[in-house]
Amino acid sequence: MATVVNGHSVKDHFTNRQPTVKASYDAIVKAAEQFGPVKQEAKKTSIHLVRKTAFAGVATRQSVLILTLKSTSDLKSERVARREQVSASRWHLEVRIDSPQAVDAELKKWLKAAYELSG
Repeated sequence: MATVVNGHSVKDHFTNRQPTVKASYDAIVKAAEQFGPVKQEAKKTSIHLVRKTAFAGVATRQSVLILTLKSTSDLKSERVARREQVSASRWHLEVRIDSPQAVDAELKKWLKAAYELSG
């Protein structure tokens, strides 16, 4: 379910973006919804995917998405473009998504772990 927050909508984030950006986003949401309800909250610069709290953030670029996932630990993967330890037991990990096919089994595993953290 998508919500409008402070005049921002999910749709706004895909204006002037390549079609693969929206298709990749849809693949992420579809994967997350397999774990349970997902609320989509459009913010000024990103879209938050929320269970009880945000478990992922999605920032759109011209041809890619930047997916930021919550994690209890650093993930040792070349796919993680940026990592930030935000507390003793919490990490924010950024992954570039350039196609719907990038939402593969590995990414779904990370997405599920993030979803479970936010319950």
